[in-house]
Amino acid sequence: MPTTNQTSLAELTEPSQNHQHFKIFKPYGFLSQFLPESRKKKHLLGELFSFPDKTMAIGRLDHDSEGLLLLTTDGMMSYKVRDKGIEKEYYVQVDGVITAEAISLLQNGVEISVNGAKYLTLPCKAFKLDGEPQLPARGRKIRDPKHGPTSWISITLCEGKNRQIRKMTAAVGFATLRLVRVRIGDIHIDSLIAGDVVTLPNFDAALNS
Repeated sequence: MPTTNQTSLAELTEPSQNHQHFKIFKPYGFLSQFLPESRKKKHLLGELFSFPDKTMAIGRLDHDSEGLLLLTTDGMMSYKVRDKGIEKEYYVQVDGVITAEAISLLQNGVEISVNGAKYLTLPCKAFKLDGEPQLPARGRKIRDPKHGPTSWISITLCEGKNRQIRKMTAAVGFATLRLVRVRIGDIHIDSLIAGDVVTLPNFDAALNS
């Protein structure tokens, strides 16, 4: 089981061989880390698979978000992916029937709060999905349909502020009910279900194919 979530600059530049890379479907309710936080009893990635030592998540998904998460034992690769501005696509279920105006606002950037300061999100790709996407059921029920209609949209970002998409949809008047990342670069979630782990032998090529 991995022993750390942090990688020093020295470790990033250390030459090493036989690195391993993975893609997983992070389930709802799991933290994107291996070490527990003090006084918090949350599910951790190490419960999903016997990962090699020094495995780290590339970026993160919030506790209540799901979907594609990349992991690697290569600190330099992790640094490159996070620093590169690679596209990340999310399927987002929102409360209510999303409007064309709200989609346009998302595309052009909306004002959210980041660390207590106002922040204008970068222009992004956003569009309404035709119907509900084929995703595995979430472990916890979203809500009762009698409380009104919902919509599914696709949002693709090249940035990743804390809880950014939830803040963005709220800013245009539509609360996020479910958030699933389905793509990072050219790596897709495909037919994975919650908790699945797949090795990526040609990680760099898959990311930029």
